Amino acid sequence: MEKIRVAAKLCENENDLTFKEKFEIARLLEKLCVTVVEFPELSDGKEDALLLRTCASFVKNSILSVAVKDNASIDAAVEALAGVKNFALRVEASLSPVGMEYFHHKKAPKMLEWIPEIIAAAKAKAPRVYFCALDATRAEEEVLKEALLAAEKAGANTVYLQDDAGEMLPDEFAAFAEKYVSALTIPVGVACSDKSGFALASATLAAKKGVKAVRTVLAGDGVSLETFAESVKNSGARNGLSTSVTYTELHRACGRIGQILDGAADKSPLASAGSIEQKITLDDKDDKETVIESTVKLGYDLSEEDKDKVYEEFLRVAAKKRVGAKELDAIVASAAMQVPALYKLESYVMNSGNLMRASAQITLVKAGEKQQGIMLGDGPIDAAFLCLEQIIGKHYELDDFEIRSVTEGKEAMGSALVKLRKDGKLYSGTGVSTDIIGASIRAYLSAVNKIAYEEE
Repeated sequence: MEKIRVAAKLCENENDLTFKEKFEIARLLEKLCVTVVEFPELSDGKEDALLLRTCASFVKNSILSVAVKDNASIDAAVEALAGVKNFALRVEASLSPVGMEYFHHKKAPKMLEWIPEIIAAAKAKAPRVYFCALDATRAEEEVLKEALLAAEKAGANTVYLQDDAGEMLPDEFAAFAEKYVSALTIPVGVACSDKSGFALASATLAAKKGVKAVRTVLAGDGVSLETFAESVKNSGARNGLSTSVTYTELHRACGRIGQILDGAADKSPLASAGSIEQKITLDDKDDKETVIESTVKLGYDLSEEDKDKVYEEFLRVAAKKRVGAKELDAIVASAAMQVPALYKLESYVMNSGNLMRASAQITLVKAGEKQQGIMLGDGPIDAAFLCLEQIIGKHYELDDFEIRSVTEGKEAMGSALVKLRKDGKLYSGTGVSTDIIGASIRAYLSAVNKIAYEEE
């Protein structure tokens, strides 16, 4: 049984999505166990790099693939992926005569010089390099073959043949791909346009001819991830094909992704509590069952004892004001699962500025022993959370984080709420301080102590 590697673009029109929507899509692709999650080239702004670093912290099964085109983009991608082993750099080049002129401003001889140079530069800094020959079906045969052989010699681990025209019949495309499967010693993958409705059939027949990987899309022109995975699930055994995709999650995950891309979804479970506020409005007339149902909507799974504590605190707060999602979050964080503190905050020192990366030096006390860590981050709170992870030695998924002022004036008290997720269960913690960084650290530790208590 030949296992076909499935690559999936994070999103086709990424500029239309928010940071949290991209983040949720990456989580769903990881849950589906696609082989490769493809990211676009990092832009000059920090958001793309931050998204990549955030995704890298929880994407463990899939390979993160980032597009690069020069040394600067290679360095940016490698920096964002510092400490990550399971990643690849992806070089994309249009090889049709028109594409070389229009996109790269190069003639064939210059393209054939540039391709091995950029692949070698990427290979020097990454464990894997993929080469994608765009518009391959309209390339001159000798140019395409020479480019693929040059990519292989320069260190590419996989080459992809992309049919942007969508004009070949499935059997024609499969025969086209088979030529290069025979000519190369490294795996060959394909990507197919669906302009004529042939994408799925072309990719499947190419796989039967020895192609080892298929690039899929979540929406738009190309081989649909859901359709291709479903096809292999239904007919793969007859044809000796399989994938690593988790079929039991396929329709649910792809349905959720479709909702996000269509902009018609219920708000993401990663959205802030304020976005759910419109759906949760409680007062002192609401019974315990109604209140607990609302905590479930926020993602909490409370014990019977904690349900009683939360409802008791809810009644106290609701006697004075209406309770929305933010207030209910705070009630759960302060009332539910109060546990002995395994980790206590001893001290912290933060350094940040517009000419330097933020750094955090934190000392915790565990069982009477001091434990210290030092980390850099993209801002002081990011640095602080990374430092806490370093000391604790574990990574927990940050589901939500909020900060707010609870008093006014120069000495205002700041409140922070942190939600961490472990094995699908949500743990929340709160912290209050005149220093919002201190409040954030205390909130994070509060949630961590709850997780540690259950683990022990």
